Amino acid sequence: MTTQSAAVRRRRAVAAAGAVSAGLLVLSACDKPTPMSTITVGSDSVSSEATCYNDGDALKTADLTKCLRDEDIDSITVDVDETVRFGVDPEIADEGWTILMNGQPLLAEPLKKTYTTIPGSVFFNAQYGAQGDSTLVSIKEGEKETTGLWSFKLKKDD
Repeated sequence: MTTQSAAVRRRRAVAAAGAVSAGLLVLSACDKPTPMSTITVGSDSVSSEATCYNDGDALKTADLTKCLRDEDIDSITVDVDETVRFGVDPEIADEGWTILMNGQPLLAEPLKKTYTTIPGSVFFNAQYGAQGDSTLVSIKEGEKETTGLWSFKLKKDD
């Protein structure tokens, strides 16, 4: 009876090892999540993975243009008197990042920190290229070449 129970234990161990190996194989086939960026206004936040991302390699101009036209993006309501807070994962900050408003850089120099704030009124001011009650805001990763893009829609709070 001991040889029979040893054989059963061996079969169970082999089956368990096979299940673990199959699970690891399935996990390795999954896409690695992209870094996250977050916009916070008051107590409301919206976080997103990249709209376009090429795992650290430069994105093609055609891909960027397509990403900037993407309609399926998260939105957040902004009171013009509130402060809009932008946060990015450290790996985005390491590459340098810029805030784009309707596709145009809002800041003169790329940021290297993980957090910055901008007054909400900027996003609805015609002087900065705003039109209407919503603005497309994107976070562009990369100082020279764009390696990632995260987009959000800011909606003016009436």
